[in-house]
Amino acid sequence: MAKSEIKIYKERCKGCEICVVLCPAQVLDMQDFKVHIADIEKCTACMQCELRCPDFAIEVTRL
Repeated sequence: MAKSEIKIYKERCKGCEICVVLCPAQVLDMQDFKVHIADIEKCTACMQCELRCPDFAIEVTRL
């Protein structure tokens, strides 16, 4: 069972890939120049993606 829930606001995402590069568990990936969740089960809820996103396009909720 996933330890977190990730909401991505695609309209805010500019495709900079900062979140993808900084994710230690490789949860995120790029698709059509926007971030998307590749494998939510790997997410440890470290929140690095949310904290580093310059456009506030990612919201992580710990479950």
